[in-house]
Amino acid sequence: MNYRIDNLQYCNWSREVFQINREANLDAVHVTIVYHEDYKEFLKKIEEWDIHFKKNEDLIFQGKNYKDIERAKLEKKTAIFFGFQNCSPIEDDINLIEKVYEKGCRFMQLTYNNQSLLATGCYEKNDSGVTNFGKEAIKEMNRIGIVIDMSHSAEKSTLDAIDISEKPIAITHANPLFWHNAIRNKSTELLKTLSDSNGMLGLSLYSHHLKDGKNCKLESFCEMTARTADIMGVKNIGIGSDLCLNQPDSVVEWMRNGTWTKKKNFGEGSKKKPGFPKQPDWFIDARGFENLEKGLSKVGFDKLEINGILGNNWFNFYKGIN
Repeated sequence: MNYRIDNLQYCNWSREVFQINREANLDAVHVTIVYHEDYKEFLKKIEEWDIHFKKNEDLIFQGKNYKDIERAKLEKKTAIFFGFQNCSPIEDDINLIEKVYEKGCRFMQLTYNNQSLLATGCYEKNDSGVTNFGKEAIKEMNRIGIVIDMSHSAEKSTLDAIDISEKPIAITHANPLFWHNAIRNKSTELLKTLSDSNGMLGLSLYSHHLKDGKNCKLESFCEMTARTADIMGVKNIGIGSDLCLNQPDSVVEWMRNGTWTKKKNFGEGSKKKPGFPKQPDWFIDARGFENLEKGLSKVGFDKLEINGILGNNWFNFYKGIN
């Protein structure tokens, strides 16, 4: 069985977006449901998703484990897996980790760009690594089945997380630093360590992470994928598009700033790149998976490898963590 999985989207969710994901034959999508929200605000997001599931039950349902991906394939629907891009919902209470899991959280970043109670983000000058609370949180996440996500974390913190975690971690949406010098892209050393621990990298289609931004060519992205496979092995690579369809530009300020600063456009993108960037014309939305399939073939991947990158590798990762 071949699966199609996009392991990171943060769209302005609507029936239109769910239909697009079905047209793309996506069997599963890992969706960001919180950035800087606390636990009570997270519960409100769960209520919003309950409405989405009821109104769009012909298209989507909530995913809890790999068996739901199998079910989605059979029912021609998309399984929605919840994830956090920050640890804010657990506040300073380790007991909340189990509570958010019970509500469906399956991925959690230890930090989003800045220092958190758990680890250091990629925009901090000093990377002190995973904190004492972070070490205990990782143990608890391992115990109950939440994947440690280090997409927005700094280098030492990410290496610490790989070392501390007894289960493989994920970088759900980022690209290699050798290809494009974005702050959030990852070093070759880190990618090798990630693959050695059976972790996964979700390659991002967000323009700020791409060489030449919105003008990035399909051929360039697929060549980058091939070079990354040389470093990590093809079975440790998937797609985490970081699509943000139909989001207003005001949401970018929330993503970057939360409630911790009064400055605008702090961090990724900065004042020179306000708002959401345009997508490359070959990946306007998830239907671009079809272009990826063609492009990956042209750079030398065989059918088995392509199916792995476009979904089967993530499916195997999900299966391994349950």
